[in-house]
Amino acid sequence: MKNILVLCTGNSARSILCEALLNRLGAGRVKAFSAGSDPKNSPHPAALLLLEAEGYETDAFSSKKWDVFAGEDAPKMDVVITVCDNAAGEACPIWPGAPVSAHWGVADPAAVEGEGQAEAFLAAYRQLGERVEALLALPFEDMAPAQLKAALNEIGAQSDGATGMALEKGMGNG
Repeated sequence: MKNILVLCTGNSARSILCEALLNRLGAGRVKAFSAGSDPKNSPHPAALLLLEAEGYETDAFSSKKWDVFAGEDAPKMDVVITVCDNAAGEACPIWPGAPVSAHWGVADPAAVEGEGQAEAFLAAYRQLGERVEALLALPFEDMAPAQLKAALNEIGAQSDGATGMALEKGMGNG
């Protein structure tokens, strides 16, 4: 089983959604966690509402600083994925075990206020879901780190709706 850490600045929206998706869809293959460089006090209410509507138990989700996963007592991460451009550009802690890192930039649904916010969260959830499914279609347990990094970055580079097409064209065969 691979441990995956999903990072975002606030750890309140995109990283929480991706953590939920990875744990549900990757059950038995991955264990996901999320954190942020400058976490909010709690997950965004719209993220929790969406997850509840999708049948997730949301009590365990919390916003936390990424330092929690850099210590000796922390679970060893195999993969670290940033989901916001700010976190991707920040100086991250040194992760024990030198995990594979990748960037899956997704528009911040929390930046949308009022009407349209629920749709923005759903769009982010769907985009992250496509990327998680593309990852899970790979034989990632058997991939060399450089190969896994390339595949993860390819998944992150795909626009919404294109990740499945990339896999059909053979990306997942190597």
